[in-house]
Amino acid sequence: MPAKPAPMKKSPAKKAAPKVPEPAPAPAPEPEPVPAEAPPAEAPPAEAPPAETPPAEAAPAEGAPAEAAAEAPAPPAEGEAAPAAPTEGESAPEAAPAEAPVEEPPKAPTPPPPAEPTSAPLNMAVEDVNDSSVTVKWRAPETIGDSGLDGYTVEYCKEGASDWAVANEELTTANRYCIKNLTAGDRLQVRVVAVNAGGRSEAGALAEAVPIREVMDRPKIKMSRTLRSRYVKQVGEQINLVIPFNGKPKPVVSWVKDGQALDTKRVNVRNSDKDSILFIRTSKREDSGVYEMCVKVDSFEDKATLTLQIVELPGPPASVKLVDTWGFNAALEWTAPKDNGNTDITGYTIQKADMKTGDWFTVMEHYHRLNATISDLIMGNSYNFRVFSENKVGVSEECTASKDVATIQKIGIVYKPPEYKEHDFSEAPKFTAPLSDHAATVGYTTKLLCAVRGCPKPKVEWLKNQMVIGDDPKFRQLSNQGVCSLEIRKPCCFDGGVYTCRAKNAQGEATVSCKLEVKQVVIPEGDKEKAK
Repeated sequence: MPAKPAPMKKSPAKKAAPKVPEPAPAPAPEPEPVPAEAPPAEAPPAEAPPAETPPAEAAPAEGAPAEAAAEAPAPPAEGEAAPAAPTEGESAPEAAPAEAPVEEPPKAPTPPPPAEPTSAPLNMAVEDVNDSSVTVKWRAPETIGDSGLDGYTVEYCKEGASDWAVANEELTTANRYCIKNLTAGDRLQVRVVAVNAGGRSEAGALAEAVPIREVMDRPKIKMSRTLRSRYVKQVGEQINLVIPFNGKPKPVVSWVKDGQALDTKRVNVRNSDKDSILFIRTSKREDSGVYEMCVKVDSFEDKATLTLQIVELPGPPASVKLVDTWGFNAALEWTAPKDNGNTDITGYTIQKADMKTGDWFTVMEHYHRLNATISDLIMGNSYNFRVFSENKVGVSEECTASKDVATIQKIGIVYKPPEYKEHDFSEAPKFTAPLSDHAATVGYTTKLLCAVRGCPKPKVEWLKNQMVIGDDPKFRQLSNQGVCSLEIRKPCCFDGGVYTCRAKNAQGEATVSCKLEVKQVVIPEGDKEKAK
C-alpha cells in the first residue's frame, strides 16, 4: 500500500465551490502534472513555476481518501496569491463541473391557419372550335389567398350527362387550354377548377354547351365610324340604321337596350343574312340609350354598342334675379334650366326692355356664365330683363324674366372727368447733326448745314469768328423743321474762318462749329494766253 500523503496547508484563496462527490474509482497511479490556470486580467502576472514543480491546486481535506475527487479552486481574487502546488506524491484534484443554467423548454409554434381554396375562375369563353377540338379561355380567380395557386383542371362532359372527364393529366398554369380528340357532332359542357393547397375551388363553366363542328366564317359586326361614338338625332326625326355583319352558317342576331329587351312598339328590327336594320318612325326622348347588337354562331359571338341620343330645345332658366343697380349698370343672376333638352347647355341669351317703349333688345348672346352685368343704361329710365337658354339644337322657346325692375336714378350722379397730369415736353437745344469742316472755291456759292432740336423752338443765330453775322446780305440764314443752313454767296478769300451755329431757348443753349477754307483757283500761264 502506498504511504498516505501528508496534509497540506490551504491557500488563502477565496471560498471554493461546494464539493460534488463522485463515485469512488479504483486507486489510480500518480497523475501527471496539470498546468496552472491563468490569473485574471486584473491580477498582475505571476511568475512561472519551475518545470519539476506541479501546478498549484487545492489539496484534499485531512482524512479524506486519496481516491475521492476534490473540486477545483475558485480563481484567485485580485491581489491574492495563487493556491500552492501539491507536493510530490500527492494526487491533483479534478476540477468540479460548472452548474448548467436552467433553460425553459421552447414553446410550441402557433400552427398556421388552414389553407382555403380560391374562388372560381372568371369569364369562361370559347376561343376556337373545329370538328375535333375546342379551345377555351378564362381569367384568374378574383380571390386566390395566401397559399397561392397551383394550377387549373379542365373538365368536360357531353350535354345531359353527369360523368365529367379530366382533359389535362397535369395541372396547367395557363389561362387557356385546347381539348383535343373530340367527336364531331357532340355538344360538350366545359368547366375549369382552380387548385391550391386548400383544395379545389368552385367550377367556372361555359354558359352553353359547345357543338363540336367546323365554323366556316366567324361572326363579325361591321359598324361604321359615325355610329361608334354617339348617334344624335332631334325629337321627331326618323331613325333608320343599317348595320352589316359577317358569319357562316347564318348567325343569330339579337338586340337589347340598356340591358333589357327592346320595346317592339317603339323600335322595329329586321335581320337578314348580311345586315340588321334598326328602325324608329318618330323618335322621342325615351328612345335614348345604349343599344347592344349581338351576332352569334354556335359558341362564337361578336357584340357592338350604339349610343343613341335624342335631343330637343332646352327649357328656360329656373329663375332670374336682379341683384343690384348702381350708376348706369344692373347686375343679374339666374339658375340653369331644369330641362336641358337631353344635351349640354351651351350658353344663354340676355335681353333688356325699356319700360317706356316695351321693346326687347338682345344685350348678350352665347353667354356662358350664370351672372352678368348690363351696362350703358339711360339715366331716368326703368328696365326689365329676361334670359333664354341655349343648347346645340337652338334657343329655348320660352324665357324667364326678372320680377324686379331696374331704375336708373337721375340724382346723386355727378360725372367727374379724370384728371391727367400734363406731360412736360420742354427740352434744352441739342444738335442732332453737327457742322463739318468745309472747303469752298472763290466765287462759287457754298452752304453750311446742321440740325437741332428743342422745346420750345430754339432761336438760331450764326457767328463768324465769334462775331454775330446778323443781316449781312452776303449770308442767307434759314431754319426749317430743325434743319439750319447758312448760305455764303460767292465767297472770297476773306470769307474763310470758323463758323458757329448757336441755338437758344428757355431751357438753355447749344453751339456747334466748323472751319471753312476758301481756295483761289490757279490758272496756268498757257491757259491765260489762250483765254486772251
